[in-house]
Amino acid sequence: MKKIILFVLLCLSAFPMRADEGMWFLMFIERLNHRDMEKMGLQLTSDEIYSINHHSLKDAVVQFNGGCTAELISKDGLVLTNHHCGYDAIAELSTADKNYLKNGYWAPTRKDEMKPSSLYVRFFVRMDDVSKRILSKLTDKMTEAERDKAIADEVKLIEKENNEGGKFTVSVRSFFQGNEFYYFVYQDYKDVRLVGTPPESVGKFGGDTDNWEWPRHTGDFSMFRIYADKDGNPADYSENNVPLHPKHYLPINLKGVKENDFAMILGYPGRTNRWMPAGGIEQNVKFSYPAWVEGAKTGMDNMKKYMDQDPTIRLMYASKYASTANYWKNRQGMIDALSKFGTSKTKAAQEDKFNTWANLPENKAKYGNVIANINKFYELTNEKARHDNYLQQLLRTTSYGAISRNFGKPFEVYAKADATKQTEMKPQLEEAINEFFKEVYIPAEKDIMAAQLHLYATKSTGYNITPSVEKLGAANGNNFTAYVNQIFDASIFTSKEKMMAFIEKPDAAAVANDPLNQLSTDLLAQLAAKSDEIAKAQNDYGAAFRLLVDGLRESKLAPIQYPDANSTLRLTYGKVRSLPKDKRNDAKVNNYTTLEGMMKKYKAGDEEFDLPARMLEEYKAKDYGRYADKKGYMPVNFLTDNDITGGNSGSPVLNGKGELIGLAFDGNIEAMAGDVIFDPKLQRTINVDIRYVLWLIDKFSGAKHIVDEMTIVK
Repeated sequence: MKKIILFVLLCLSAFPMRADEGMWFLMFIERLNHRDMEKMGLQLTSDEIYSINHHSLKDAVVQFNGGCTAELISKDGLVLTNHHCGYDAIAELSTADKNYLKNGYWAPTRKDEMKPSSLYVRFFVRMDDVSKRILSKLTDKMTEAERDKAIADEVKLIEKENNEGGKFTVSVRSFFQGNEFYYFVYQDYKDVRLVGTPPESVGKFGGDTDNWEWPRHTGDFSMFRIYADKDGNPADYSENNVPLHPKHYLPINLKGVKENDFAMILGYPGRTNRWMPAGGIEQNVKFSYPAWVEGAKTGMDNMKKYMDQDPTIRLMYASKYASTANYWKNRQGMIDALSKFGTSKTKAAQEDKFNTWANLPENKAKYGNVIANINKFYELTNEKARHDNYLQQLLRTTSYGAISRNFGKPFEVYAKADATKQTEMKPQLEEAINEFFKEVYIPAEKDIMAAQLHLYATKSTGYNITPSVEKLGAANGNNFTAYVNQIFDASIFTSKEKMMAFIEKPDAAAVANDPLNQLSTDLLAQLAAKSDEIAKAQNDYGAAFRLLVDGLRESKLAPIQYPDANSTLRLTYGKVRSLPKDKRNDAKVNNYTTLEGMMKKYKAGDEEFDLPARMLEEYKAKDYGRYADKKGYMPVNFLTDNDITGGNSGSPVLNGKGELIGLAFDGNIEAMAGDVIFDPKLQRTINVDIRYVLWLIDKFSGAKHIVDEMTIVK
């Protein structure tokens, strides 16, 4: 027994815990984190951070449109988030003549605030633990499919019990790989309007070159406003709606930051994989991510050549291109970081220790086969992972890869429906068609599809590709240009006129025989297909991964106390913290950047580093007002060592009093392995200094009336 205890202690010492690591549930802050946070500079009680009985910080932080974070910063529902989070909405509201994405926009009055077609924010109301309830419905004898069904049945009951007749959205989520379950209650507001945005050259300064890099000089912010009915309840868009008066909003501190200042971030991190096995890391580095990177670049190149030709086409593809480019660089950074730091070897060493523990007599029955089953799954699916990522980039970068799912199936249902059902479906289909063609340019779609089919057919060599694509490739030397032109010309889905004509005179046979619909159906079927052997391995893997996490926690071989991120509200805390001195940064300490440094990057006419003439004038005048640092410079971005990931974009960076000091928008590329393993030396969060945000609104944009509705702390 003493030997076992010594073994566990030795393993624990190999994985030291740091305060700045972790994405924490708010309901456990008092028990797990509060004393540690107080030592670092927190001045709030845990009840002031999370309470279900009175207003707290949680009431000022919202999930923005399902993928980002935003915060309330005025009593009249003013919302601050990143420019790249509002990018899609800004592009949608723009035209070639009124290009708000390019030129910026600030609503002079509230009547001028503009409503995108679809945009919502989600408020977090409360959460609770339902682990015992759900786990009591499960047995060790269940297959993964049976387990999933039992969970889904219980989830439906929990959601119904807590949604108050549809007033709230309830989501039950799995944590620690299915070993714990919590439900979350939310309230959604769908009348969200654009208040303002800086020009793209400011909001996206540095473009793809600076993305994920430090030093950074990006004004990555935009502003919206939440509207509600007269009683403050969620309501569909109406001219009669009024600005929401939130339970809590964040005061803004203009004091600025310095090294070792306390900083906490609340937000909705999307996905981390801190428990991922070594085999999964190897699969990503060698199979999945290289295919993702190559497929994304192929799509981007074929979008870009048309975007550069016409500002209207540029707006059509602006959001898709930006999203694709962001993940393209992220995945390459992941490959480089995970390879450089040998992350899979670190994980493999941990798994070797776990396997030793798992095969002790008292553990063997439950855990003995865990590592073997996990490794078998990855060995069987490595080539499929490569195949799937090439195919998924085809589906993501062309609007027609999934046309059978998005329009083919609905058209088939419509064609076979009776007159009453068709009357009900018609307006929805017509709206979907109109929206679809706002972001589709057929010549570009043809080139993207042909290029992606070529890449897929020639690079997915270790796993069977879609039979129809393989046959076509063999016949045309894997040059799909003529074939794509032919099926696009013959398809009913490639023009608004043909699709609207179908609505007036539906024909199920026309859908079934449509060549583009048939190709899309084949591609999606191949993506979903799996052999019996892989299906069996996947079932065993699901159980094994769950047991791995359970066993790592029980044995204390992994010190991680927090669950992986999964788009639920979390708090992370740390400090303002510099990186080693970098000659590219003019700042005295390499934890912030300045407007002067931004001007040194400026390149007239350059797509990524150009600036508006007014910015140059403002810099020359150096009229920074109350937003200047006490040392006289205009701050732009700063660094903290908070633990964040995608989904935290737009998250508020708060000081110890809960006052807004910045806006999180990125991480540094050196720490791209952070989604898998936290690196306390390299991990940094890149933030927009709130003083730069307010200076851009007030002095640069002349929208002081927006700043005037905020609560400013000097």
